[in-house]
Amino acid sequence: MLLLGGTGEASALASALAARGIDACFSYAGRVKEPRPQPLPTRVGGFGGIEGLARYLLEERITHLVDATHPFAAQMSMHAVAAARIAGVPLLALSRSPWMPQAGDLWQRVPDLAAALKALAGPPRRVLLAIGRTHLSEFAACPQHHYVLRLVDPPTEPVALAHHDVLIDRGPFSVEGDLAVLKRHRIELVVCKNAGGEGARAKLLAARQLGVPVLMIERPVLPPRAEVHTVEAVLDWLAHTPPV
Repeated sequence: MLLLGGTGEASALASALAARGIDACFSYAGRVKEPRPQPLPTRVGGFGGIEGLARYLLEERITHLVDATHPFAAQMSMHAVAAARIAGVPLLALSRSPWMPQAGDLWQRVPDLAAALKALAGPPRRVLLAIGRTHLSEFAACPQHHYVLRLVDPPTEPVALAHHDVLIDRGPFSVEGDLAVLKRHRIELVVCKNAGGEGARAKLLAARQLGVPVLMIERPVLPPRAEVHTVEAVLDWLAHTPPV
């Protein structure tokens, strides 16, 4: 099987596959400088679009495809749906349930990045920008704010934000740690993507405790696909889904 990874759930699935001796390859997109080592043969980098992925599935005689990429890796997930259809390979998504607001949360939910930028109009604030590095430059459209950027790797190019600090850290994060970050940097707003899962939930719990509002960017809409939320469900699917 081919496992499209990059999340904690993908790593947990890789361990389960290796423990059971299942013939699988783990694929990283290559966005992180030093991805976590996996107990499976690993490849890093893209496939060359839908056609390239479909060709890989056929040439490597892949019988099962599991998409356990980040919920915001929309292009990869859309390519997986299309390529699996072309190659005739069964596809299953291992995804996290999205976060939902709880009592005490001060969320403003927006459908996409463009809407988030519009919501940032107004007087300057100190903003924890926890969205990864891909779209940082777009926040230059709101230069009045001071941004605190939490990234896995140091930026390789100058950050196009007039006022910012950079925190280099890799989850999972703790509530105590994120409380300290929000207090130390006097954060007045948290901007994040609705990634779901436990590894990055701490900032939401810390924001709730401190009464800090959250600007929540909702997930992109993906094509219909079979989807589960646990490693056990993936293993059951593998056991009961014969190759086409």
